[in-house]
Amino acid sequence: MLRQAFQWLLVFLIISDCCSALAKEKTSLNFDKLDQYRQESLTKMSAASPDSVTDLPEEDPLNKSTQTGRLEELKQQEAELARKLAAIRMEKLAELRSKPLTIGIIGFGRFGQFIAETFSKHGKIVVTSRSDYTDIANDMGATYVPLSDPDAFLDQDLDVIILAVSILSFEGTLKKLVKPLERYIQKNNKGPLLVDVLSVKEHPREVLLQYLPEDCDILCTHPMFGPDSGKNGWHGLTFVYEKTRVDKVVFHPDSSLVAGDENAFVDAAGTYHSVHESSEAHVEAIDRIERFLSIWEEEGCRMVPMSCQAHDAYAANSQFITHLMGRILGAQGLRMTPIDTKGFESVLTLVKSTTADSFDLFYGLYKYNQNSMKTIQQLKAAMEDVEENLRRMEQDELQKQLQQETRIS
Repeated sequence: MLRQAFQWLLVFLIISDCCSALAKEKTSLNFDKLDQYRQESLTKMSAASPDSVTDLPEEDPLNKSTQTGRLEELKQQEAELARKLAAIRMEKLAELRSKPLTIGIIGFGRFGQFIAETFSKHGKIVVTSRSDYTDIANDMGATYVPLSDPDAFLDQDLDVIILAVSILSFEGTLKKLVKPLERYIQKNNKGPLLVDVLSVKEHPREVLLQYLPEDCDILCTHPMFGPDSGKNGWHGLTFVYEKTRVDKVVFHPDSSLVAGDENAFVDAAGTYHSVHESSEAHVEAIDRIERFLSIWEEEGCRMVPMSCQAHDAYAANSQFITHLMGRILGAQGLRMTPIDTKGFESVLTLVKSTTADSFDLFYGLYKYNQNSMKTIQQLKAAMEDVEENLRRMEQDELQKQLQQETRIS
């Protein structure tokens, strides 16, 4: 027990040192320091394995009262650490709110309205769409601008633009935005951060890099939830993102994030980049991205940095196969019965949730994820394998039955 207490003391001292360093740091450019220091402390903690603690005294049965007092002291120190972490969190929130972002949303349908309602708590929101959503926008404190006037939309001095449109209409919508963006950049000598929220990632990444002016930073994201699953808040829901282009530097999908520094990456030329770049434009670009990501973080999302390439590989065998099975089972015309099991109720829930989405979404998941066809082929092979096993078992039973009848006769 005492050995464990000393280990927890070691953990506390490591984290305490990290918090002290954070308190001395006065710059407001990196708004995710808490996570960074937490990661560093965990790294140090893992290095200090139980075997490495060799000088701890053996437990003395006669000294339990002293041990109890020591544990109480450690609990008090733990409570103090929690208070310090809470204070840092409040300081971070105050800093974020001191410079709120102006966020533009293209596509004010169901999902666009869903994220706009939450974003309105964190900054100014400007929305645009083909349909007139003036009343809905006004109700949530947002500004509506017709999609037919992209220059007026961009003149709202937007820090971030979210493309909340369907997978199938994404490329066409972006192409129409390029010329107005070029005019805006020429007039203001700066470009906004462009963010996609599609369920596939390599497709929007390629399109954004192909058509956007290089003055526009790019953040590819996938909120792994929507209006239904996120209706009671975003806490614990997964948010995947890739910092695709920062200050004209493109993240290479085959490289990895630099260990211990979430804001660092290696570009296509193999060059290391981080928030500590000497370029002021780079620091400002990272600052803007971190402020945007912090909105999702402060709403409780589980933040997962991941390349678009890796995302699509995972999604084909999770999200796509879920929609695929829901569509296949839905095509069977399954209905409730008086003797439904809990398992069958889960099947019906799957069918209902997947078929509630448009077939365009399902088609987009198939067409714009190069891994989807492989998933379909694997499912077919698995189905054939199951069918073959059933036939083999049936043939074995028939053969045994014939053998028994032969013996009797």
